Amino acid sequence: MRILQLGKFYPIRGGVEKVMWNLTRGLSERGVHCDMLCARLPEELADKADAGIEDPDGNFILNPQGTVFCAKAITKKAATFISPAMISWLHKHKDDYDIIHIHHPDPMAALALWLSGFRGKVVLHWHSDIVSQKFLLSLYIPLQKWLVRRADVIVGTTPSYIKASPYLAGLQDKCTYVPIGIKPIVFSQTGADAIRNRFPGKTILLSIGRLVPYKGYSTLIRAMKFLPEQYQLIIGGDGPLKKELEDLIDTEGLRSRVAMEGYVSDETLPDYYGACDIFILSSIMKTEAFGIVQIEAMSCGKPVVATEIPGSGVSWVNEDGVSGRNVSPGDSEALAAAAEDVMNNYRTFSDGSRTRFNTWFTEPGMINSILKIYESLA
Repeated sequence: MRILQLGKFYPIRGGVEKVMWNLTRGLSERGVHCDMLCARLPEELADKADAGIEDPDGNFILNPQGTVFCAKAITKKAATFISPAMISWLHKHKDDYDIIHIHHPDPMAALALWLSGFRGKVVLHWHSDIVSQKFLLSLYIPLQKWLVRRADVIVGTTPSYIKASPYLAGLQDKCTYVPIGIKPIVFSQTGADAIRNRFPGKTILLSIGRLVPYKGYSTLIRAMKFLPEQYQLIIGGDGPLKKELEDLIDTEGLRSRVAMEGYVSDETLPDYYGACDIFILSSIMKTEAFGIVQIEAMSCGKPVVATEIPGSGVSWVNEDGVSGRNVSPGDSEALAAAAEDVMNNYRTFSDGSRTRFNTWFTEPGMINSILKIYESLA
């Protein structure tokens, strides 16, 4: 089999790109020919954390069976890279592949597939609906309808999201799900201790993500008012709401209890997981479809407090009463109560968190499941 992962962009930042990269690397390391095609702005530099050798054309050779091809993008509009080069590349190379595995949502990738004339099998990976870009969705709907009809198999990341998506109604017979899998996070005990030593004697709550409205950080910050003084919140990430959240911390008199760390690099992120007692995912909108940060924390045996967002897969990933607690989105008092409940039963939730990770969210498990889907189409 010759497989192409299609969609999104370089460098690898978000969850969709990470899944594509991990599948390309993992399958090719097993001897399955698997390449990846994505868009890249000329000014974007290679990420040191990415494996592979960058060639003169800006592509990344992972091994003899796998290459990440980066088509030049000319601009970015409505969270989509505009890349005519992706269209021409796929039209030229369409006959090189037996299966194209396209990752949604990415209008540019869908357009490239439509114009390519590819006649092989198509696996559509439905990571999420288009939720926030309403204008983009109105333009994209005809192409999206073609894409779900064209797909031989539609793969979701959780059973709950696939069932709840209005765009997949009537298509459940060709839908399945494969949970996202990752390699376990490995942290430095020295690094984790250095973070903990900044907050001696504290119970550390950690949240990592972009400072954007759907993450619900204002709800999380206000939750600290309902927790004893021993609780310390660390928020790692940057984004447009930074000043607004900083102002909220001061208004609520929480400056000594909430640490805004800014952007956390891939190199130091594991140590934050190692340092925390509980990971908090306070998102309030369906834009949060899965929450990879949850399984990163679980891989370290950290319990999770998350939210039950209607139609999302977040609360499926974090099984209530097993790996942590789930509460209604936007409820600060409930977040605080859940954190205290977890700490009162910490060993049970910590063991449950690690067990759930090992059962559902390992990278080999994801690759095995995807490979079975490919084999069923071959």
